[in-house]
Amino acid sequence: MTYVQDIPQAAPAPGAGGGRSRWTALVVLCVSLLIVTLDNTILNVALPTLVKELGATTTQLQWIVDAYALAFAGLMLVAGSGADRFGRRRVFTTGLAVFGAASAWAAYSGSVGMLIAARAGMGVGAAMMMPATLSIITDVFRDPGERRRAIGVWAATSGLGIAIGPVAGGLLLEHFWWGSVFWVNIPFALAGLVCARLLVPESRNPAALRPDPVGSVLSIAGLGMLLWSIIEAPVRGWSSALVLGAGGAGLAVLVCFGLWERASSHPMLNLRFFAERRFSFATSSVALAMFGLFGALFVLTQYLQFSLDYSALATGVRILPVAGLLALVAPLSPVLVRAAGTKAVVGTGLLVVSGGLWQLSRADVSSTYGDVLVGMLLLGLGAGLVVPAALDSLMGTLPPGDTGVGSASNGVSVQLGGALGVAVIGSLLTTRYQDRMGPPLAPYHLPRGLSDSVLGSLGGALELAGRVGGTSGRLLAALARSAFVSGMGLGLTVGAAVAACGAALAFAALPSRPPAEHPAPER
Repeated sequence: MTYVQDIPQAAPAPGAGGGRSRWTALVVLCVSLLIVTLDNTILNVALPTLVKELGATTTQLQWIVDAYALAFAGLMLVAGSGADRFGRRRVFTTGLAVFGAASAWAAYSGSVGMLIAARAGMGVGAAMMMPATLSIITDVFRDPGERRRAIGVWAATSGLGIAIGPVAGGLLLEHFWWGSVFWVNIPFALAGLVCARLLVPESRNPAALRPDPVGSVLSIAGLGMLLWSIIEAPVRGWSSALVLGAGGAGLAVLVCFGLWERASSHPMLNLRFFAERRFSFATSSVALAMFGLFGALFVLTQYLQFSLDYSALATGVRILPVAGLLALVAPLSPVLVRAAGTKAVVGTGLLVVSGGLWQLSRADVSSTYGDVLVGMLLLGLGAGLVVPAALDSLMGTLPPGDTGVGSASNGVSVQLGGALGVAVIGSLLTTRYQDRMGPPLAPYHLPRGLSDSVLGSLGGALELAGRVGGTSGRLLAALARSAFVSGMGLGLTVGAAVAACGAALAFAALPSRPPAEHPAPER
């Protein structure tokens, strides 16, 4: 493969100069990126509030989360190639502006449908930001050792966003309306736009290929239909012709996407990258780790608030150990890679994630926070080991001219894995919950709207139980909590199995060491 030299487009002072300027640019990029990861955990804490304030069902909550992930994953490859072609700083700042504007839209959404649309807009902005930040970092830090440290800082920042998100979300919800969890992104976006212009260098790949809009449409359509079939299956039935047809059509479109990318002269995803096992198995490992992490956070925030009766702030504090441990471990992962190799670190991390999900799946209606804390800690520890190690493996296989698309591939694996985790684990939860709730309620012939609310979410059932009161209300609340915990256990058990399969793949196929470091080309 030919190495293509990146050419800086700005004056040499801001980013291409001394070490201090490089690390200053890194700080600006990481702080701006903080809002992308902050948004995930802030939103998770707010999900029960959306049930109460907007009447959202569990299925609608899945769409509120996954609309962001779908736009993020579907456009990131195009955004990555666009950053290489048109300028990485330019694409980054444009994405930052879009993200801020869509956050304002989400904050003042008056319905679930409008909020889902705004979340998709936020995903568009995030898709432009994330690959550009990582490709700028990889371009600026040419020394392999410095690059590892910089990527470790980048990953730690992502972990920090996850860490402070629950507490920040809880504090905001304690004092302001639910839209404040989105409004908080706006000051970060404005500050990032100013600082990026002053401190971050511009760079691009002068030989970058043309954008691939056909590939983008195919990827979004395929992923969208596949996620729709998984999320809607509990409502419409897993054997529904519409669900099966949408899922089959989504898989067929994704096959067409692969064929198109293989035949295209300017693919947004160069499939030749996947011939390198350090690339292909690193991306799959990240996706499987995020499958478990995002899926678990989706159900845990509801479990802590609805089942254990914690407030939004108390829930944020109790989620903190997951994110805090992830943030602490992430910078240490590259050190462990140098000592033990990528295979050992990634495989062990996925095993730890699997163990954490399994421990969480054992919770029942009598469990306390202390009973699930160990599983939460294992989840954060495992994710902190996997992501930086796999990311360094992935980026180490790429020539400098393709860092935008390569880093976008990592972002796609994160978002796609997370979206599938929310879809699969959330849908299994909903299916089990409805199976346990439906038969006992059938003799009462509840009105359609009331029945949909009770069967749609645990929050809806608890709201009705509170209105009914007395023995009947207590029995309904106990039944709903039992059904929810049972569904959570089923979903997390499947997540544990998925993570264990990922560990087996990593131990079997992921190379332990690179054959040789890519040389750092001169500017």
